[in-house]
Amino acid sequence: MKVKLILVLSISLLAFNSTHGQGYVTNVTGVGTTAAPFLEIEIGPRATGMGGAFTAVANDATAIYWNPAGIARLVANEAILIHTKWLAGISFDFVAGIFPLGEYGVIGVSGTSLSMGEMEVRTIAQQEGTGERFGANSLALKLSYATNLTDRFSIGFNGKYIQENMWHMNASAVAIDIGTLFTTQFNDMRIGMSISNFGTDMKLAGRDAMVYHDIAPDIIGNNDKTIAFLGTDPWSLPLTFRAGVAIDIIRDPKNYLTVAVDAVHPNDNSEYLNLGFEYVLNDLLSLRCGYCSLFKRNSEEGFTMGLGIKTKLDIGAALKVDYAYADFGRLVNAHRFSIGVEF
Repeated sequence: MKVKLILVLSISLLAFNSTHGQGYVTNVTGVGTTAAPFLEIEIGPRATGMGGAFTAVANDATAIYWNPAGIARLVANEAILIHTKWLAGISFDFVAGIFPLGEYGVIGVSGTSLSMGEMEVRTIAQQEGTGERFGANSLALKLSYATNLTDRFSIGFNGKYIQENMWHMNASAVAIDIGTLFTTQFNDMRIGMSISNFGTDMKLAGRDAMVYHDIAPDIIGNNDKTIAFLGTDPWSLPLTFRAGVAIDIIRDPKNYLTVAVDAVHPNDNSEYLNLGFEYVLNDLLSLRCGYCSLFKRNSEEGFTMGLGIKTKLDIGAALKVDYAYADFGRLVNAHRFSIGVEF
């Protein structure tokens, strides 16, 4: 027990210190100071419906995002497909597969995509368009592994490749996520912790950075069209530390009610809390609500709600359909949908 407690505390302190060491500035939110902000878009209508309080719940395929240790507790293969109509007409998609390996742990693979439709290239001289079109997209690919070190303590890891593209420019990085999940002896209360996006910096490069430069403008006859490239700065990834608690305040063979709270510390914003509830009836119907980004500075987020239906198929699999609504204040509210299969 002492060894497990020391391991949990050590990982927590490492994660907390890391978030301070990668550009966190006190008394300043730091918004817009990191690359690949799509990595901070929360994944899964179930977790979103609970206000993002999912670090200590983490018991489906979306645990890859919230706390990779959670997939260690899955006993069946699981696949999930999520589509989100994000803000400003942007599409946000996630797909994952989880595969238990018995005593060897659990592996998972997943992909996250953020994309937008193409737009016309316009300049001051050609305001109606140049005839060219441009687009932008972001991609993250993950390989996950998790295992149960004891019957109450789990640990998990993600390795990920990240890429962002805009017209002829692109940037890439590699990163890892680490998560732990511990079930206490107090009414099986769960404590979860994770650190996400600990990795290399991203730096844009490509032909759009090419310019023509006159290296000696005071000399007549020299080559004034020397090809040069603008230098771009490296930007760190949005490092995030989460710590959560979840407990079932009602649990019997027919229904249960879970209450969860997450504390979140990002390196590009102020700290905040997420609060969520989930009620499940007969392992068939789920009702969820929550409130996210409590105490976060200048946040448009707030109330969330959602529902889910799980039904068993004749082939021995189970089909799960989930939906969530999230209030974004003055912005367009977001709707999330997912289809999952346990087999």
